[in-house]
Amino acid sequence: MRKMRAVQVSRAGGAFELVERDVPEPGPAQVRIRVEACGICHSDAMVRAGAFPGLALPRIPGHEIAGQIESVGAGVTMWKPGVRVGVGWHGGHCFQCSACRRGLFINCEKLRITGITGDGGYAEYVVAPQEAVVRLPDGMEATTAAPLLCAGITTFNSLRNSGARPGDTVAVQGIGGLGHLALQFAARMGFRTVALSNGRDKEPLARELGAHEYVDTQRVNAAEGLRKLGGADLVLATAPHADAVASTVAGLKPRGKLLIVAAPHQPLQVSVFDLLSGKTIAGWPSGSSIDSEDTLAFCALTGVRPRVEVFPLDRAEEAFARVMENRVRFRAVLTL
Repeated sequence: MRKMRAVQVSRAGGAFELVERDVPEPGPAQVRIRVEACGICHSDAMVRAGAFPGLALPRIPGHEIAGQIESVGAGVTMWKPGVRVGVGWHGGHCFQCSACRRGLFINCEKLRITGITGDGGYAEYVVAPQEAVVRLPDGMEATTAAPLLCAGITTFNSLRNSGARPGDTVAVQGIGGLGHLALQFAARMGFRTVALSNGRDKEPLARELGAHEYVDTQRVNAAEGLRKLGGADLVLATAPHADAVASTVAGLKPRGKLLIVAAPHQPLQVSVFDLLSGKTIAGWPSGSSIDSEDTLAFCALTGVRPRVEVFPLDRAEEAFARVMENRVRFRAVLTL
């Protein structure tokens, strides 16, 4: 049996371990991918902590995978060896539940989550169901594509399904792993793009990424800053700070929307009176494989790119620590 290097979590709360594992064989309707790059996401901490419901350890984390198909299992006709592909959070669906029958694959009742319900991309090889696989655009580097399969699809897909129209004022709360991509997407989609962040020193970066306006929430409350700009049709919340997210609601226009893609641990406290003008608060999941392909195609067309720091697989522990300490600008990617 061929062997591969992999980084796994063996016990809840334990450190990452670099181990030797058998190269997995693709079963029916599956493909085996030789991993070239895998991004590190904050949600990988749930694997590290053993905290995700139903998680079985040991587990290889990683749901931002870019590489090349090496082999395919029985019944696979849509993929061939040698094709450059990726896999994101959406790791397969059942095709049979109510959500799947309506085409809402990301809401599948039996959703497979890459790196959580099955092994992920912190390894030289990974096996994935054929419906979870994403074709990479020609010429796009693996280290660029990998983060787009989580942070990219989450922000792109939420914006394009938000109901906002070109010319609307869209504010992005936070300039981090999600926010730095959201600003690029919003500007290129034709929105009047406002960056909300803490500190004047971040304004040059925000404008470089595409922001037309900048609100320094250290100097002025987010709602007040947005009202001075005429209010926001949409606020996309990308930083997981409950108070900062809630502070934007009063800056929405009547019938405006707060759309949350970050995941604060604390409850969101909002005055009901702020909602009586028709404002709404909603969340958004990532998307299925075709949504990821749309994300990558848009990025290839418009030049949206993640800013990444690259680490070899054997430095996964260091890279993860830097992500959790918010010292990476803006996505960490492991290479193999």
